[in-house]
Amino acid sequence: MDSFEVNKIAGAVLGTLTFTLGLSIFAEALFHQNPPAKPGFEIAVKEAASGGEAQAPAADVPIADLLGKASAEKGEAVAKKCAACHNFQEGAGAKVGPDLYGIVGRAVASAPGFAYSAAMKAHGGTWTFQDLSDFIKNPKADIPGTAMGFAGLAKETDRADLLVYLNTLSHSPQPLPQPGAAPAGGEAPAAGAPPAEAPKPAP
Repeated sequence: MDSFEVNKIAGAVLGTLTFTLGLSIFAEALFHQNPPAKPGFEIAVKEAASGGEAQAPAADVPIADLLGKASAEKGEAVAKKCAACHNFQEGAGAKVGPDLYGIVGRAVASAPGFAYSAAMKAHGGTWTFQDLSDFIKNPKADIPGTAMGFAGLAKETDRADLLVYLNTLSHSPQPLPQPGAAPAGGEAPAAGAPPAEAPKPAP
């Protein structure tokens, strides 16, 4: 290969490099962007309206006010969400969780043959309609430390339907609590029950 051929190849390579460099400079000038004054993205947060605090979420309706209109048939459908972990038939025994036959009115952590968590044993008491509703709504918030992994039923009417259905799973279903009674003092008296007698003054 003579010097003329070498010069041609060198010229072609140099020309290609020169063209590529020029194209790069042109592209940078064409698409150049100024850096932002502040790096990152601004996240706009809507401030609460002035002149008052944010509204608190509405309180739950006491379950006693919903049970009278609840449907055991709908509750049986809701109970299918529990069937993977609980039995509903009398004498069927525990699965992942204790059996639910006769749960309404039963002492807490008392189903035979099931190993309850320490938190559930320490809770004590009886499964009233209101207590069951509070637990089913959010088990881990109602009884911290419970082994129950169910996320809960947020809808009040679903809980009422479920409780009415669970109440039918008993030889002696519990009387429904009277609507309008405050749940803080325990279950409301059964509908139609006579009012409590006022205490007599001391002599």
